[in-house]
Amino acid sequence: MIRFETDQGWTLIEHREHARLAGRFAARWGNADFEAPGPRSDVLVAVARHDDAWAERDADPFLTPQGRPSAFSQELVGAYSAFEEIDLADYLAVRGRAAEVVAGDNPFAAVVISMHTVDLLTAQADLSGLGQRDRELHRRFIEDQRLIQAARVRELGRIPGYAGAVSADSLRGAFEFLQACDSLSLAVCSRYPRPIPLRHRHPRRDGTLSGIECTPLGGDAYRLSPSPFDADDIAFEVPCRHVPGREFADQAAFRAAYAAAPVSRLSIHLLR
Repeated sequence: MIRFETDQGWTLIEHREHARLAGRFAARWGNADFEAPGPRSDVLVAVARHDDAWAERDADPFLTPQGRPSAFSQELVGAYSAFEEIDLADYLAVRGRAAEVVAGDNPFAAVVISMHTVDLLTAQADLSGLGQRDRELHRRFIEDQRLIQAARVRELGRIPGYAGAVSADSLRGAFEFLQACDSLSLAVCSRYPRPIPLRHRHPRRDGTLSGIECTPLGGDAYRLSPSPFDADDIAFEVPCRHVPGREFADQAAFRAAYAAAPVSRLSIHLLR
């Protein structure tokens, strides 16, 4: 779940819907200056489905010990020390399934999703608050993910047409592209209030690399500079629920309020 606070309570967006929004961003990425990485159809699957594994947990949302919805929030943009306010073992279980639920349909996408997971839990994570047991759990998880990635890359390399796609450079480009679209979607879904760069620098058609900054303009409109998209003003919608109340007495009360909240739409504009 992703949350942002409103005057009435919380707006909540399921992880899977956030990822689908990221996939729609990915589909519009490409213009005279920027080109999206390939293989295009596989990369789009990786971006749009990288959070499929959250569906079960989001269907029965949880509360934090403080009585707030357990969810990704503005405070976690670019910082994963809190592991989205859930138990580390539960968090790793969901992250481990993220690639597996896609692997049967698209093993290339599964490799890219696993690379994303490993980066979230290593390069982006603050592990200083973990105890010895959780550190060992984390170490084994990362090791297993890397072994699975390597095995899938070997298998894909034997498939005609994929040898180049699973080169280190190609996979790195696909992974960084996923993270850029993911970071943009997380920023807009959590209403991040300040300018923020998308993850990584991205290749221009002239061979150079460029950072891309997202600046909120108010009213769920954002300016991308420079813009990698194929139009000057693109509108998107993402399903959400507006749940009244700031804190909840218990899990049952929160889940009842969430279930009673009708599905609405958050309208987002990306401008050049």
